[in-house]
Amino acid sequence: MADFRVRVSTGKAFGAGTWDKVSVSIVGTQEESPPLPLDNLGKEFTAGAEEDFQVTLPKDVGQVLLLRVHKAPPALPLLGPLAPDAWFCRWFQLTPPRGGPLLFPCYQWLEGAGSLVLQEGTAKVSRADHHPLLQQQRQEELQARQEMYQWKAYNPGWPHCLDKRTVKDLDLNIKYSTAKNANFYLQAGSAFAEMKIKGLLDRKGLWRSLNEMKRIFNFRKTPAAEHAFEHWQEDAFFASQFLNGLNPVLIRRCHYLPKNFPVTDAMVASVLGPGTSLQAELEKGSLFLVDHGILSGIHTNVINGKPQFSAAPMTLLYQSPGCGPLLPLAIQLSQSPGPHSPIFLPTDDEWDWLLAKTWVRNAEFSFHEALTHLLHSHLLPEAFTLATLRQLPHCHPLFKLLIPHTRYTLHINMLARELLIVPGQVVDRSTGIGIEGFSELIQRNMKQLNYSLLCLPEDIRTRGVEDIPGYYYRDDGMQIWGAVERFVSEIIGIYYPNDESVQDDRELQAWVREIFSKGFLNQGSSGIPSSLETREALVQYVTMVIFNCSAKHAAVSAGQFDACAWMPNLPPSMQLPPPTSKGLATREGFIATLPPVNATCDVILALWLLSKEPGDRRPLGTYPDEHFTEEAPRRSIAAFQSHLAQISGAIQERNRGLVLPYTYLDPPLIENSVSI
Repeated sequence: MADFRVRVSTGKAFGAGTWDKVSVSIVGTQEESPPLPLDNLGKEFTAGAEEDFQVTLPKDVGQVLLLRVHKAPPALPLLGPLAPDAWFCRWFQLTPPRGGPLLFPCYQWLEGAGSLVLQEGTAKVSRADHHPLLQQQRQEELQARQEMYQWKAYNPGWPHCLDKRTVKDLDLNIKYSTAKNANFYLQAGSAFAEMKIKGLLDRKGLWRSLNEMKRIFNFRKTPAAEHAFEHWQEDAFFASQFLNGLNPVLIRRCHYLPKNFPVTDAMVASVLGPGTSLQAELEKGSLFLVDHGILSGIHTNVINGKPQFSAAPMTLLYQSPGCGPLLPLAIQLSQSPGPHSPIFLPTDDEWDWLLAKTWVRNAEFSFHEALTHLLHSHLLPEAFTLATLRQLPHCHPLFKLLIPHTRYTLHINMLARELLIVPGQVVDRSTGIGIEGFSELIQRNMKQLNYSLLCLPEDIRTRGVEDIPGYYYRDDGMQIWGAVERFVSEIIGIYYPNDESVQDDRELQAWVREIFSKGFLNQGSSGIPSSLETREALVQYVTMVIFNCSAKHAAVSAGQFDACAWMPNLPPSMQLPPPTSKGLATREGFIATLPPVNATCDVILALWLLSKEPGDRRPLGTYPDEHFTEEAPRRSIAAFQSHLAQISGAIQERNRGLVLPYTYLDPPLIENSVSI
């Protein structure tokens, strides 16, 4: 006979408590106890409760290895058992007759009647010398999760995704919380109703004037959107959006001009003044290029029965000496130079130049929404999430490290497949390239993807933008990358003593291999690892995963509404073809090129919703689910949080001196995961 004390913690969220009956079996090195009811007077397992129970084992089970949790609905006289009641369990603490307490982290929903096996909380990589029962439990856990979370190919050439049809098919462990789900639909419903009452979603015609557009601009505008409205026609603001707007990942230093972009010395001199030349500016490193060539020949959509148009522009920018502003120097709206593809200059007629810049902004919309946002910041994080759930058991240190950065990702991506990127929904009915164009872009970009694009320090070096001033995405992103990298390095150092321990971790290698095969479709030329051989490589890889699931997503998602609220700054579609000559653009032609009223409002409504986290937030570095139980990783978490607080303080101090503060990478505003 042996008396154990069992302490149980129930989650605080709405519906976390249960009326079901709970019992535990204690599994030791010698045997397993029978189920021991956890039953006190009154109701147990209410939301937010921590409760103590005393249980008596009929026999000594030896050293405790596992805790088997059983849950079943109570039976009522004459009525029989009730329907199972879901329960969110945070943890169990087991105190044996001799020795200290053992903590068993859970942090899972138990939905139906059944059992769940928990290991003591010390993180453990996969090793051959584990007790056979522990090895067996790891394998059984992964087998169950691999059956629950299966892959499917959603579209040819896309990263694979979760094989579920709707959010209703998701289990509670990956669904939005009740509060978050309710907030999401309340926000969507109120915004839709506001647009509908104004009659804007049903109006298929053109805007009558830029002044008329101000009606919709007053829809929940932000300070950043107000700034865009006031400055959208200015060259300096146009250029600044390549640095700190919603797509700050394309600009690169130009050391030689592409042959299909024949800017001349005369053009340069007409803008920069006599005595300047193209070659001299190239050698000084003062020229930068934004190339939307991937859009060349892309499929275009039909909106309200009218064909839409797209362009694949190249934009040359000039960095003024010292800390002067970045400015556009030349724009060509196609990848094929010639008499019907003129190079537009700031010295051209006002409406010619504004129309050329607006075509670039439309290209930014298509590139950003299909690639920077959907592919890089949703589909790839879904691959990271699924592989984590399928290949890493709960007791693995990488699971404990990564699981907070997968929260709600599968839910929001499933919503996207239901409400955004399907026929009849907003991408199909209101964007210039439509679903087919999105899919074609993703297929093209998947063949070009490389590892350096996903690792911010390498991406910055590759694009040659280490020293361009006022690039706050780079500055803040590099600080956050460094903080994440230091944190990850400390965690890896605790559990992996050398490179051999990385190579020998079968679960880790299976995780990396599955991301490579399902997320990156076995593209060996991408440089994406299919295995990891060193601790250094593991640190970089895990840092890449966390950064892209948190900071990168925040940088390219949170500003969507700010950029598009004044639609001419980021038009989702263009109704007339790109100009093939100069001197023909007018105010009326400019307005006729912009998207119709209903498509404008449809996209603005969607991007407002996608820019607004619907409650139940967990900012970067916030880990209320304490998966790690040892002191060493907990110290690292505290240091990481302190580091992020210092970064936040520096960002806020800098922002006080900026006309337009850059807030998207302020750590308290970054979500741990892709959740909207």
